[in-house]
Amino acid sequence: MTEHSREELLYLAKLAETAERYDEMIEFVSKFAKMGEDLQTEERNILSVAYKNVVGSRRAAWRVLSSIEQKETNKDNAQNVERVKGYKVKVEEELLKLCNEILSLLDDTLIPKAGNAEAKVFYYKMKGDYFRYISEFASSDPKKEAADKALEAYKQAYEVAQSDLAATHPIRLGLALNFSVFYYEIMQEPQKACEMAKSAFDEAISQLDQVPEGDYKDATLIMQLLRDNLTLWTSDQQEDA
Repeated sequence: MTEHSREELLYLAKLAETAERYDEMIEFVSKFAKMGEDLQTEERNILSVAYKNVVGSRRAAWRVLSSIEQKETNKDNAQNVERVKGYKVKVEEELLKLCNEILSLLDDTLIPKAGNAEAKVFYYKMKGDYFRYISEFASSDPKKEAADKALEAYKQAYEVAQSDLAATHPIRLGLALNFSVFYYEIMQEPQKACEMAKSAFDEAISQLDQVPEGDYKDATLIMQLLRDNLTLWTSDQQEDA
């Protein structure tokens, strides 16, 4: 196959995205990501979109299958339960392979080459996200190991974001959103999740008049998601009280 330049690979990745051929999109993005240079903002975003789509569709499939498995279990249909479990294993294997691919790319190439705080936060957050996705479907020791690694990566991202990125920076806000979800869903620490989400929202709202025009739409969208989560989580805690 012809070797493509970095520009050609970026174009092909965008083409694959437009055609919604995400499995091919990750082939193109992983090739330009391995070229050894720090990625530009557009390249980082394309990389993120590619893996988010291929992994996201399988996470959605896994959740659907888990729901069906529960329904079949409730109906005492043992034969169908086994069929669903077998299918779930296939999806889990695909998920694990894809998550490990991007995690290797992050550890071996992207994080070592990250040239500024924005890139470091972006990649450490991404590392936390993909370990979180593994912890969603893994069980026993692998689940705990993935959760521990996700926590470590999120903490590394959070430390850099707090010191080097503005409270209204979309990457810092996106980190607070995902890190708080991790605390709520994986670590089962609703109080910590609420504190993190509220702190991120309050700090950003106090600096909203300083947001660069190009970041305003993304920043306010993520702030709305933080507020939505806070409303939901606070209501859940009140119901449990």
